[in-house]
Amino acid sequence: MKVSVIIPAYNEEKYIGKCLLSLVKQEVLPDEIIVVDNNSTDKTVEICKKFPVRIVKEKTQGMIAARNRGFDEAKYEIIARCDADVILPKDWIKRIKQSFGKKPIDGLCGPVAYYDLPLKSSFPVRVYMYSLRKIKNHNIFIGSHMAITKKMWKKVRDSVCLNDKRVHEDIDLAIHINQHGGLLSYDKLLVVDVSGRRIKKNPSSFFIEYPIRLMRTFHYH
Repeated sequence: MKVSVIIPAYNEEKYIGKCLLSLVKQEVLPDEIIVVDNNSTDKTVEICKKFPVRIVKEKTQGMIAARNRGFDEAKYEIIARCDADVILPKDWIKRIKQSFGKKPIDGLCGPVAYYDLPLKSSFPVRVYMYSLRKIKNHNIFIGSHMAITKKMWKKVRDSVCLNDKRVHEDIDLAIHINQHGGLLSYDKLLVVDVSGRRIKKNPSSFFIEYPIRLMRTFHYH
């Protein structure tokens, strides 16, 4: 079982180096790393070239377009995706392979902890994921990190929503997988550290716009 790691990136020079460093120091190395450059104008690409990664260009701006391009480019049967501002635990790839090897699942998710906010615990995100699981009756993805099978991606590729402003792409993807009969597994120990920069920069967006888009995501499905 081989794993392709996809990292969408737009002007991530402050973070992507640490992310890639955490990937190349995995106990079990990924079988390929693809960075999707989404029109970066800073040193993102320059930094990525220092690591054993494949860089692909996606001209259509937006997380969904970048994610889709990366997933389409993935060679192997498991597609793992993480944001450019995460720091992955050393057993991230190992736990992903173990989870997909234990039982027939189509996707895998886990919580996150914000390493640069006062509350560094993953507890709030665990509560959030638990709440959405109760609402939707299935697990949901957190965009910061996830994994799906290439087989399932091919099934949902043409049905996922394409408008970043209309839906949360991570929840949208989970909903479409569920609609196609897929099984999403949750590993509470699969925790990654992620930056809380967006919350610090624009709290109103996180606490107002985010819930509104969440309701829209549910409404459209």
